[in-house]
Amino acid sequence: MADYDYDLFVIGGGSGGVRAARVAASLGKRVAIAEEYRYGGTCVIRGCVPKKLYVYAAQFPEHFTDAAGYGWTVPEASFDWPTLVANKDKEIARLEAIYKKNVVGAGGEAFHSRVMLVDPHSVYLVAEDRTVSADRILIATGGRPAPHPALSGHEYCIFSNEAFDLKQLPKAIMIEGGGYIAVEFANIFHGLGVDTTLVYRGQEILSRFDMDLRRSLHETMEKKGIRILCHSVSEWVRKNPQGRLDVLLSGGQTLTVDQVMLAIGRIPNTENMGLEGVGVELGKTGAIVVDEYSRTNIENIWAIGDVTHRVQLTPVAIHEAMCFIETAFKNNPTAVDHDTIPTAVFSQPEIGTVGLSEDEAVKRFPDIDIYRASFRPMRHTLSGRDEKMLMKLVVDGASRKVLGAHILGPDAGEMAQLLGIPLKAGLTKDDFDRTMAVHPTAAEELVTMYKPTYRVKNGERV
Repeated sequence: MADYDYDLFVIGGGSGGVRAARVAASLGKRVAIAEEYRYGGTCVIRGCVPKKLYVYAAQFPEHFTDAAGYGWTVPEASFDWPTLVANKDKEIARLEAIYKKNVVGAGGEAFHSRVMLVDPHSVYLVAEDRTVSADRILIATGGRPAPHPALSGHEYCIFSNEAFDLKQLPKAIMIEGGGYIAVEFANIFHGLGVDTTLVYRGQEILSRFDMDLRRSLHETMEKKGIRILCHSVSEWVRKNPQGRLDVLLSGGQTLTVDQVMLAIGRIPNTENMGLEGVGVELGKTGAIVVDEYSRTNIENIWAIGDVTHRVQLTPVAIHEAMCFIETAFKNNPTAVDHDTIPTAVFSQPEIGTVGLSEDEAVKRFPDIDIYRASFRPMRHTLSGRDEKMLMKLVVDGASRKVLGAHILGPDAGEMAQLLGIPLKAGLTKDDFDRTMAVHPTAAEELVTMYKPTYRVKNGERV
């Protein structure tokens, strides 16, 4: 090991890579990390963090309207897009500095450079024009929005990366896609006063989420004024003489908008890194193939996060980093646990979910109990907002184990985090029933639904 320059070289300064580098350095290992763009990765720079800030910004119009029911007179409000972008940039710069500082503070070395693999133990730092060696190499280069080169006029389209930094807020936007990124941005732009249309090729938005949540959110978004066109794709995009964009949809409809945003999935960042030359195995999508310990087919090369195309969530990348540390440096082989992961969609209203959807549970278990409650949350009673909250528990009828918990409504993401604990622990519906309610809260519904709304036996609802 002493023959190498470093015990660990990490390629990619996102959440997973920085966590692995920082912890390894704190263990006394000789660590280096390289990031060619900005430390913080997708989540901090162009993902979760700026998105959540924009979600907050987009919620204020509803807050202003709701205030009247509580006795407040709010003067006519105005919104300034450049101010939001500038303030977001300040916060992102602050976080970026912290990410790099954490590695250096733990004793690691941080580079700003693209990296190429030379051989299983050597990497070339492009910006510094030199090669260094490492006992172990960890690849954490993340992913990026999938392009759509087959779409005529794709060069006029933007992706989520560019959406955060538009020079001016568009008057109208079309977003193509039905995943959480597309749905969240549709709500953000609509909340900021943009005429918004969501176009999705599938039957219903948010595939793989519970169908009750999908349908309820769809209905609520349309009530707010967001157009949602399912079973539809764009055929071409053209710039018209007025400088706007005309979009022909598969159903024959033409939209005229100021921006077209594509949110049709993400792909791993594995191109032009020298992976093929070293012999690292890649999957069909270009993702790095790893085992349950995040090890590639090359014994000393590992990969974590979105570049492996397993579960593309920031906390998952961080968890994979910690499992890597345990396995590689603590002689404690720890397989990554991708089961029962809480997640949220920061739409308006929010979705929070953990565990199996009803459809997934029905395929795996012969006897399922469904507990479901739909009601107007208390915060909407005086405001008069016609918006329902949905809570749903999916329970194994035989063991009474709670298999899934799904929420649509205010603070759903916060509730999903807490629900992740009892579901991960394998607690039963009886454990939920024994838990005292906190009143008055929306979350108390989760422990006061005593009788099943319906049952599903052998795939048939009874």
